[in-house]
Amino acid sequence: MNEKELEQLQKGDIIINLTYLPDDVVSVSSRIHIVAQPSKVWKTLADYDNLSSYLPKVLSSKVVERKGNEIILDQIGKTGIFIFEKIVHFRLKITEEYPGIISFEQVDGDFDIYQGTWVIETSDTIQGTVLSYNAEIRPHFFAPPILVSFVQRQDLPGILKAHKHRAETL
Repeated sequence: MNEKELEQLQKGDIIINLTYLPDDVVSVSSRIHIVAQPSKVWKTLADYDNLSSYLPKVLSSKVVERKGNEIILDQIGKTGIFIFEKIVHFRLKITEEYPGIISFEQVDGDFDIYQGTWVIETSDTIQGTVLSYNAEIRPHFFAPPILVSFVQRQDLPGILKAHKHRAETL
C-alpha cells in the first residue's frame, strides 16, 4: 500500500481496481480500513456458516467439510443488476493461513473461474486493520466482462462495509 492509498483508506474510502485479463477474465482488487484488531477481522471472515446473516446477496453459506486449515464451503447468492439478477451456486475450497490470508477457489459451480484471497494487514501508519479482497472471475453463464466489472463495482462496497461493521462491533 502506498501513502496515497493509506490516506484514502483512513478517510473511509473503499479502493476498488478492476482489470480485464485475457479470455474474458475480470481481475478485481479492493481494500477497506477497519477499526478493529486483525483477530476480529479474521473471526468475521471465517464465520462461514453465518455469512448469509450479514452479507448482502449471500443467500446461504455452509461448511460441508473441514480438514485442518482447508474448508469446503457451499454458497448460494445473487449476482447481477436490476432485472438481470441471477441466483448462483458455487462450492469453494478455502485455505486458511492464520492470521493473514484466506484463499479460495471454486471447485464446482456457476463460474468458469472464481478464485482469490482475503488479506488482513496492519500498518504503522494507521490504527486498525486493512482488509483486501483480490479475485479473478469469469462466469460460466453469459456475462460480458464489462457487466462483470460493473457488478463488482456495485457489490463490493456493500460486502466490504458489512465485514467492516461486523468486525468493528464484535
